[in-house]
Amino acid sequence: MRSLAVLSLHTSPLAQPGSGDSGGMNVYVRELVASLAQAGVGAEVYVRRWSPDLPEVVDVEPGFRVVHVDAGPYDLAKEQLPDVVDAYADGVRDHLQRRDGADALHANYWLSGLAGHRLKHELSLPLVSTFHTLARVKADTGDLEPDRRVVAETDVIGCSDAILANGTAEAAQLVELYGADPSRVEIVPPGVDHAFFSPGDRRGARAALGLGEHPVLLFVGRIQPLKGLGVAISALAELSAAHPDAVLVVVGGPSGAEGEREMAQALALVDEHHLGERVRFVEPQPHHLLSTYYRAADLCIVPSRSESFGLVALEAAACGTPVVAAAVGGLLTLVDDGVTGSLVETRSPHDYARAAAAILGDPARAAAMSRAATERARHYTWSTTAARLRRLYTDLTARAPVSCT
Repeated sequence: MRSLAVLSLHTSPLAQPGSGDSGGMNVYVRELVASLAQAGVGAEVYVRRWSPDLPEVVDVEPGFRVVHVDAGPYDLAKEQLPDVVDAYADGVRDHLQRRDGADALHANYWLSGLAGHRLKHELSLPLVSTFHTLARVKADTGDLEPDRRVVAETDVIGCSDAILANGTAEAAQLVELYGADPSRVEIVPPGVDHAFFSPGDRRGARAALGLGEHPVLLFVGRIQPLKGLGVAISALAELSAAHPDAVLVVVGGPSGAEGEREMAQALALVDEHHLGERVRFVEPQPHHLLSTYYRAADLCIVPSRSESFGLVALEAAACGTPVVAAAVGGLLTLVDDGVTGSLVETRSPHDYARAAAAILGDPARAAAMSRAATERARHYTWSTTAARLRRLYTDLTARAPVSCT
C-alpha cells in the first residue's frame, strides 16, 4: 500500500472541532491520517475549498497533505453541498490524474461517499467508506434527513469494498437498516491520543480554568439537537437539592441549521432554572486543550440521541473521568455501566441527575470508576487503528473491486 486518497468534502481536519460542521469526524480524519503517515502510508485529504485564501495544498506533516478542491461558491450551507458533489469529484479526479494517483479511496460521510462511489468506477480503485452518522439511525431518534441521503447511503454501502463500523452496534445497523454484506463490514474503532488524554492533577486543572472545589459536570460537543445539551442543563437543575453548588461547563458552539435555535433554547433553560451562575459556556477549544477540561471535571455527561462511536466519552475516560452517557450506539461499548460510568436508558433529565448524583455522592465509587475508565481507554490507540486499516487497504488492492448490486 503506497498512497491513499481520503475524501472529506464537507469538513476539514484543519478546522477547529466543536463549532460549525466540525466535530468528531475532523478529529477522526486528522488523527487517522497522521497515524497512517507515521506507518508509511502517504495520504492526501481532499476538502472542498470554503474560502478564497486557502492554498491548494497544505503539508500537515510528512506523508499527510490537505488538498483544497474548488466546488461551488465558498459560503455554501451544508444543506446545499449535495449540489456540488460532482464538481468536487471532478476536482479530486483531476488532481489525482495530475499526480501519481492513489491505491485506494477512503470516503468519510455520505457526501464524500457519493463522490467516492463515482471515482471508484472512473479510476478503478477500491472504496472504503466510513459514514460517521447514518440517516436511518438519526430518523429513529426524530432527526429526519432527506430521502436522497438514505438512497445515497444505500448505494454507497452496496458498492463499497469495505464499510467501516466503529463498533458492534453500528455494524448491526449497517446490516439491518441498509442490507450491507456482513463480510464487507469491518469493525475498526477510533483511538485516542494518550500523549494528551491521560489522567492528571484535578486541582491543577481546575486552577488553570478558574474553577473551584464545587462539583463539575462537563459537556463537550457541538450545540445541536442531536447532542442533547438541554438534557444536561435540566439534569443540573435536578441536582440542585443534593448539590446546590454543582456547575456545568459547556465546551462547544452552535452547529448546523438548528444550532443557533438550540443555543437560544439552552440559554432559556438556564434562565428558567435560575442557573446563570452555574452554567459556564466556553467557546470551542483546540483539541489537545480539552484534556484540561476533562481532568477538571467530576464527570462528563454525554446525552446524545444517537452516537456512532462517542469520541468525547473515550477521551474523558482516558483522562480518568467517569462518563454518564445515553445508552445508544457506540456509547454502549465505550461505557461499562456501573464500572467506568453510567448508561442512561431514557431521555429524562431526572435519570441523568440520579446517575450523576450516585457518582458525586460516593468518592470511593468515583475513584474506582476513574481507574477502570483509564484502563478501558488504554485499549484504544490511533496506531492500532492505523495498523488495522493499513492491512485492510493492502488486502483490498489485491482483490477485484466490488461491483454495484
